[in-house]
Amino acid sequence: MLLVIDNGSVYTKNLIDFLHNKNILFEKQTPELLDLKLLDNYNSFILSGRRKNEKKTNEINSKIINHTIQNDKKLLGICYGAEILALTLGGTIRKLTFPQKGTEKINIQRKNYLFNGNLQVFESHGFEISKLPDILLVIGDSKNCKFEIIQYDKKPIFGTQFHPEMSGDGQNLIQKFCSL
Repeated sequence: MLLVIDNGSVYTKNLIDFLHNKNILFEKQTPELLDLKLLDNYNSFILSGRRKNEKKTNEINSKIINHTIQNDKKLLGICYGAEILALTLGGTIRKLTFPQKGTEKINIQRKNYLFNGNLQVFESHGFEISKLPDILLVIGDSKNCKFEIIQYDKKPIFGTQFHPEMSGDGQNLIQKFCSL
């Protein structure tokens, strides 16, 4: 069963609609209402983007990330989800001078489970990963961001700086993630 963590992104509704339309079984929960003792009931997780920075939300998302790593579960972190993945494992993020918003071409650099070939995606973020911890590998980059798609080494744990729920190529990526 998939658990979607709704961190408040304006795009989460698009993610939920996509999962419904593809008949992918999932539950949705907000971090503040999530009972962490129930994480064992799920085999995969999607961490949505966010609207604002909250310490408690960051702590809960980090606990979910650590749970997936320790229990060999699948995780897809979207935008903020990728950023908190990097932060949890020792990376850093930075505030952008100008927010990124619009269509972006992602260049795939490394063989991966989610996508072959380049993809067109939708960006909408004011922060980005600035330093990646050694355990996270770069899967894809763009002209504006060197960490567009990241993966935990040898585990089905991924992050996308972009919003895959907002483009056809991105939705294909989500569907492949759900079928891993």
